[in-house]
Amino acid sequence: MQTVTVASTNPAKIAAVRDAFTLVFPEQAFTVEGIAALSGVRDQPLTCDETLLGAKNRVRHCREQCPNADFIVGLEAGIDEKFTFAWMVIEHHGKMSESRSASLPLPPLALEKIHQGMELGDIMDEMFNQQNVKQKGGAIAMLTNHLLTRSSVYQQALVLALIPFIKPELF
Repeated sequence: MQTVTVASTNPAKIAAVRDAFTLVFPEQAFTVEGIAALSGVRDQPLTCDETLLGAKNRVRHCREQCPNADFIVGLEAGIDEKFTFAWMVIEHHGKMSESRSASLPLPPLALEKIHQGMELGDIMDEMFNQQNVKQKGGAIAMLTNHLLTRSSVYQQALVLALIPFIKPELF
């Protein structure tokens, strides 16, 4: 059985990783666990590069804590101009792969509050009178009437990040 350590304790992120690995490797048994890992960036990254750095830092920090894990997965959500998105970084035996999720347009009021220093999850809680949206369906669920969720969009990006491990002969 292989171990997948997610550099987060967020249930939505852990579920996305579990679902992606199950989909990509249906014959393989995995244990998937999440641990707290430092991003080394702002709580709300405001650029594509800062968001990617946060995901890479989470992987690095997690690898230090879990040297025997087969896979380490770092996910970092951020802002890129008028959109929110996330980077997926997967490390397996020293080999790294990355993929970026779909981008979700944000309402002008949300962008204004982000630039005032608020985190997107807190803004969505406020806008939709919810609690802890970021550990549930996320802004994606709120803005798509639950047609998509944070986990579903992350799962797609994680499958893409797994391509070098699905087809290692090409990478």
